Amino acid sequence: MENLQEILIPAIIFSTIYGIFHLFIRRSERLTMMEKGIDASLFYPKNPAPVYSSLKFGMLFIGVGLGILLANILVATTVITEEVAYPAFIFLFAGIALVMNFIIDKKDKEGKI
Repeated sequence: MENLQEILIPAIIFSTIYGIFHLFIRRSERLTMMEKGIDASLFYPKNPAPVYSSLKFGMLFIGVGLGILLANILVATTVITEEVAYPAFIFLFAGIALVMNFIIDKKDKEGKI
């Protein structure tokens, strides 16, 4: 637990500093654009593609669940150890789910769905 605190506390501090710095620079860029009379709509796309984050997370969690289920079946029926089976199957099926989500999003943007 102490090792985790030694990593998390500096990471949180540096990410907070980075976030504040990033927001300050972004704000100053927008103010400069407003002073020069440039339209700030450059940052926003005219026809944004729909984002299906619930689909992405749903497919990811289904992939993780399938990975855990199949790893459990594999551990129970073969001689493979739990330390190898669980992470391998979780990452494998989560990756497959995210690739499938990418393919679905790509087809949706092309209008083939």
